[in-house]
Amino acid sequence: MEKIRLGIIGMGNMGNGHLQSIIDGQCPQIEVTAVSDINPKKLENVKKKLPSAVCFDDTIKMLDSGLIDAALIAVPHYDHPLYAVECFNRGIHVMTEKPAGVYIRQVREMNEAVEKSNAKFGIMFNQRANPLFAKAREIVQSGKLGQPKRLVWIITNWYRTQAYYDSGSWRATWNGEGGGVLLNQAPHNLDLWQWIFGMPKRVRAFCHVGKYHNIDVEDDVTIYGEYENGATSVFISTTGEAPGTNRLEISGDLGKLVLEDGKLKWWKLNESEREFCFTSKEGFYVPETTYEEFTAEEPDGHPILLNNFADSILNGAKLIADGREGINSLSISNAAYLSSWTDDWVLIPADEALFEDYLLKLCRKEKSKVQDVDSNESLEALKERWKVRW
Repeated sequence: MEKIRLGIIGMGNMGNGHLQSIIDGQCPQIEVTAVSDINPKKLENVKKKLPSAVCFDDTIKMLDSGLIDAALIAVPHYDHPLYAVECFNRGIHVMTEKPAGVYIRQVREMNEAVEKSNAKFGIMFNQRANPLFAKAREIVQSGKLGQPKRLVWIITNWYRTQAYYDSGSWRATWNGEGGGVLLNQAPHNLDLWQWIFGMPKRVRAFCHVGKYHNIDVEDDVTIYGEYENGATSVFISTTGEAPGTNRLEISGDLGKLVLEDGKLKWWKLNESEREFCFTSKEGFYVPETTYEEFTAEEPDGHPILLNNFADSILNGAKLIADGREGINSLSISNAAYLSSWTDDWVLIPADEALFEDYLLKLCRKEKSKVQDVDSNESLEALKERWKVRW
């Protein structure tokens, strides 16, 4: 096999964006042979762009057609695990959009399904391909920052107007998206948090519903996390501040990292702060430091991950973002929601049944029904929106 035959499930903004990248030749090891969507207009659009692709209005029929080796899942959040399991049961490889799902049980069951198959499983955490985040992970994971102390991420430049939320009845709803800023805008950041710094053991969170918009889900969040080794984390995000901030600061006993304005700044202590604290004879001295700074051009991470996915299938390459790891960021957001709902600390992983009970009650309270909307965003607009927002 020289190319993988890809089927795209869902031809909204994300599905169309990936299709156009492949048509434009950015993924030479991938050929789109089929697509599926329940909206006839979206299928007509695909036929105009790629006449050779077979269009299905029933995803299961596409999976059973024998036309595809792998599927890219770009449907609403709740359906990511559903279609992934259907693929794994047929031995079809999967690349899913983020988040992995809405609640832990369905994602855990999805991970169990892939373990029973021989399929490759990737998740579109494209920001892992950013060299600055990758460098930060290398520094922390290698121990060059020393014993981890604290992570603080202020990511408040996800600004959205009320018009954005009014553009689709599925937006910012428990029934449609399964949450607000944590499930829609911040999954990349939650993934990078745990990818670089590790998973907290418990969190205390405050998820403010409709603080800045007329919506029934959270648009302002603060999460405080604690780790087994005594380290702590603070994560702040919102869609209601302008101009907003994107600043990630990570401290260890051997220095500090700051990612902001497209730069990675690294202050390196000449000795451990913990040793210095208890051996210094002076009360106001601080350890000496050296400074290093990194910049890098931001790549388009989506085709990078798609090419890596194809290379994994064809040549056994290691996945940049293994789909099984999608449960980690979702475990943080599920625990954060449950902490806010119960006004208490929540251990990770959170109680699955209790979380689903609260979520179901919120879904039942919503009056509006989920409706499909047409996608009008150009690939250029999508690429701009997909960039890391410094």
